[in-house]
Amino acid sequence: MPVYDNTNFISLAKQLIESAKQTSQLLKTVEFLKQQKENLEKVNNVLNQLDAVSGLIANQQELQQLVQNDLSEILSSPYITSEEAGRITASFQSIVDQAQISLDYVQQILSSDFLKMDDGQRAEVLQEQEQQSRERVAEVEAKTRRYKQIISFRKLQDKVNNREAED
Repeated sequence: MPVYDNTNFISLAKQLIESAKQTSQLLKTVEFLKQQKENLEKVNNVLNQLDAVSGLIANQQELQQLVQNDLSEILSSPYITSEEAGRITASFQSIVDQAQISLDYVQQILSSDFLKMDDGQRAEVLQEQEQQSRERVAEVEAKTRRYKQIISFRKLQDKVNNREAED
């Protein structure tokens, strides 16, 4: 009759039980880490949203300031006709109107669940809006630069014409 050593079986059973405990603990740790990863992603998305919104607000303030200061400077120039002043005002007003529509859209995104977006999608849309606001600021700067160049050219042309008349 074969003889069995029960101590090996008992030791193996203890090892299996300990291994099962460790596996159970590992599964709990994995679940905890998954939850923490989701929490980090949520926080990251919220931070991206806040960053995009603060950038959007800064761009909007810069846009308003540019339009106020530069438009009044351009329109007060004697080298701009009243017809041109109307067109210039309309072009700047169009940009400001687009910016206002964009801000209204952002406010809708942030204040209601009407659009049913998750944080990642919302952050992406906000970053798009921020990029568009930067483009509007650049557009105003380009238009301002162009109108100031036109004024400078007309001023120079006026000086040349008046100098010839004096001779």
